[in-house]
Amino acid sequence: MQTPDSSCLQLQAGHARDWQTPVELALLGAIWGASFLFMRVAANDFGPVPLVELRLGLGALVLLPFLWRARALFPPRAWPKLALIGLVNSALPFLLFAWAAQRAPAGIGAIANAMTVLFTALVGHLFFGERIGGRRALALMAGFAGVVVLASGKVAGMSVGWAVVAGATASLLYGFGINLVRRHLTGLPAAAVAAATLGSGAVLLAPLAVASWPSQPVPAASWLSAAMLGVLCTGIAFVMSYRLIARIGASRASTVTYLIPLFGVAWAWLLLDEPLTWTMALAGVIILGSVAFSQRR
Repeated sequence: MQTPDSSCLQLQAGHARDWQTPVELALLGAIWGASFLFMRVAANDFGPVPLVELRLGLGALVLLPFLWRARALFPPRAWPKLALIGLVNSALPFLLFAWAAQRAPAGIGAIANAMTVLFTALVGHLFFGERIGGRRALALMAGFAGVVVLASGKVAGMSVGWAVVAGATASLLYGFGINLVRRHLTGLPAAAVAAATLGSGAVLLAPLAVASWPSQPVPAASWLSAAMLGVLCTGIAFVMSYRLIARIGASRASTVTYLIPLFGVAWAWLLLDEPLTWTMALAGVIILGSVAFSQRR
């Protein structure tokens, strides 16, 4: 039996959640959008491989307590699978985005990243027997058109086509990674899985990172950007994401996809004075519109 006091407390908790969820979604979108800013700042000084090694390693360290707590659920025979997923879902996409950050404004990668939702549906249909439906098929075609528009643009007279290809390929790899996680790691604690896959990716990239470590001193701004990329945009952001999924479900939490490009472009414009071109704006509208259309019920 509920007392008036307990009902009042439940009502207050509900009101708290009403404002808490959009605030946390906006904060997560701002953090993940900033990851493209940090890559843009640090990629040239570190190079893609050392920068991604720092990102993977620092992110894994932040999430290590979750893995340690659930270590009994990760027997030795599971680690080859975890390493493969870490390569596909973390290491390779991070490398492609870091490579793109050397060649194009931060907003380019942020916009291309929005294709992850559509590529996840496409990979599920082609390789895992999921139905894609007419709505998602149309959304995919529109999304690809947006990528073509984005790749055709120029910033300061320079083509960004290859950076767009790298970002779209990274999003395709995310599509494979998400499907692999769904089918092979369901039931395991998500934060522990993230720690395991990030750590595996760091181990696999370590020899390349050592071989390509910069010979010149790295500026403090790039060290700070690399640290923020690993600790905030990877480790802490993963924890925030899993908390949101647990509270409001994966479908509602996925709406952060719409915020990442907006924040990515905004941070680059505000802090790096990077331009927002009409091509970027049009491509962003097409890609985000296609993602929204694919998720309508």
